[in-house]
Amino acid sequence: MDSLFSQLLRHGHGLLFAVVLLESVGFPIPAALALIMAGGAIARGSFDGPSTVLGAVSALMLGDTLMFFMGRYTGWWLLGLLCRLSLNPESCMLRSADAFYRRGRLLLVFAKFVPGINTMAPPLAGSMNMRPAQFFGLDLAGATLYVGTYIAAGFLFSDALDAATRLYRAFSGIANWTLLAIVVGYLAFRASVWVKSRPSRAVRFATPLEVARASAEGEIAIYDVRSHGYYDPKAIRIQGSVRLEPNALHRHAGSLPTDTPIYLYCSCVREATSARVAQVLLDRGLQTVVIKGGLRAWKKAGLPMEAVPADQVAQLPLFGS
Repeated sequence: MDSLFSQLLRHGHGLLFAVVLLESVGFPIPAALALIMAGGAIARGSFDGPSTVLGAVSALMLGDTLMFFMGRYTGWWLLGLLCRLSLNPESCMLRSADAFYRRGRLLLVFAKFVPGINTMAPPLAGSMNMRPAQFFGLDLAGATLYVGTYIAAGFLFSDALDAATRLYRAFSGIANWTLLAIVVGYLAFRASVWVKSRPSRAVRFATPLEVARASAEGEIAIYDVRSHGYYDPKAIRIQGSVRLEPNALHRHAGSLPTDTPIYLYCSCVREATSARVAQVLLDRGLQTVVIKGGLRAWKKAGLPMEAVPADQVAQLPLFGS
């Protein structure tokens, strides 16, 4: 804490601006702590109050605006990415969109006080087509409330910062070792999950051109197993392919062909979802192959694609445009 305070005094508003901006776009940086320190610096006359508040609010607004337009121009992709950590990604998409639609305006004002939600709210507003003017107004209110609360706390309790610094020095060693143990434990857990999830049988891969030739030579089945479903009215897929929900394979147990080669594609890194689904289908004795490069490789090869039928697009709520 004392190191952060000394760095804040040395580099001034530039460091505060950077810390607040980075936290607003998702980096695990303690912006609240930096704002409290800035409030203490204002009380001691080291910082100018109005310029400090203006700089911090501007940093928050800049980061939130970037995330808002990221959500606006990537559609539901970002929400799908966030929901992949959920036990049921499909219901996570629907619940999150519905909850934000009903409470989004109020949530934008208070979201910055809730870790995780503070980063998720602006892109959600963009994905759900909130008007930019409305977003900017609500986000400005939230940014001002957030910055004002923590700077005021630092200003009012500036005398307590010295005691907090001494306490931090006393326990910093324990805290550092505890944090290291947590990080090592988490990495070990992720490594064990990765090892357990590795395919026990070899998954075959085929290039888009090989799949196109196989389709011309005989009957095949192509399934879209992207981790997020059809939420964008402009969604496209491989021509003739069928949606196969990767998180609910049990629903499709009886409908998959047993005597026809099955080809899977997704849009994730290293075809991770396709490989996972392929392993399940291989264990059931089905002829399964993963399309190497997924949807991007198919499109790059110039092979036929089609728009997703309107009746298969999930109508998630949108703010008025």
